[in-house]
Amino acid sequence: MAELKDTLEEKRKLVNQKATQYRTTRDEWNSRTKEHTVIRNELNAEVRELIQNVRQQREIREQMNELVREKKSVRNEANKKVKQAKSMLDSQRSEKDEREPGHRGGRRERKVTVHSLKREFDRLDREMEMGKHLGQNEKKVMKRMKEIRSQIKDMQASEDSNGDLKEARGLLKEAMIEQEDAHVEVQKAAKAAQEAHDLMLQWNKEVDRQRELAEEAHRELRKSKKEADKAHHFYIVSLRCLHSIQDILRAMQGTATGEAQRGARGEVQDLMAKLMSGDTISTEEMMQLQRFD
Repeated sequence: MAELKDTLEEKRKLVNQKATQYRTTRDEWNSRTKEHTVIRNELNAEVRELIQNVRQQREIREQMNELVREKKSVRNEANKKVKQAKSMLDSQRSEKDEREPGHRGGRRERKVTVHSLKREFDRLDREMEMGKHLGQNEKKVMKRMKEIRSQIKDMQASEDSNGDLKEARGLLKEAMIEQEDAHVEVQKAAKAAQEAHDLMLQWNKEVDRQRELAEEAHRELRKSKKEADKAHHFYIVSLRCLHSIQDILRAMQGTATGEAQRGARGEVQDLMAKLMSGDTISTEEMMQLQRFD
C-alpha cells in the first residue's frame, strides 16, 4: 500500500503541475483576448469617425459642385453682357466710320480697330525679340510699330470724344471685369470641390485600411479566446483528476466506510493495478474516480 500511495502522490503532483500550467496558459490567452478586444474596439471607433469624415467631405463636394453650377450660370450671363457690349461698340464704331468724310460704300474693306492694331503691334514686338527683322527691315518694322502706337492713340482719343463710343467702351470694360470675376469664382468653387473629392478618397482608403486592421484584431481575438477556452477545459479536467486522486488517497486512509468503501476499493484497486503496471489512465477513467469520495 505504501508503494501505491507513493505512486498516487507522484501522479497528484504531476496533475497539480499540469493544472497550474493550464491555468497560467488560460490566463495568458485571456489577457491577450482583452488586449485584442481593446484594439478592435478602438479601431472600430476610428473607422466610424473616418466614415463620418468621408460623409462630411462628400457633402462639401456636393455643395461645391452646386456652387460651381451657380457660378457658371453667373459667368454665362457675364459672357452675354460682354458679347452685347462688343456688339454695341462695333455698331457705334461703324456708325462713326460712316459719318466720317471720305467714307466709301460698296465693297467692304477689312476693318481696322484698336484691338486689331494692338494685336499687330504685339506680333511685331515678338518677332523683333526673336531676331526675325534685321538691317533695313528692322527700321521698317520699328517705323510701323511707331505708326501703330500713334494710330491707337488717335483712335482712342477720337472714341473718347464720342459720347456714345465712350459709353460703349465703358460698358464693355465693366462687362469684361464682371466676366473675369465670375470665371475666377467658378475656378475657386471647382478647386474646392476637387479638394473635397480628393480628401474624400483619401479618407475612404484610410477607412479600408483601418477596417482591415480591426478585422485582423477580431480574428486574433477569436483565436486567443478559442485557445483560452481550450486551456480552461484542460484545467477543469486536471482539477477533476486531481480531486479524484485525492479522493483515492482519502479512501485508502479509511475515510470511506461500509459497502461504498468496499465497492470503491475494488474499482480503485483495478485502476491502481493499471498505474502500477505502467499503463496510462485515460481522462475518462481519471474523471470516473470522482465517484469515490
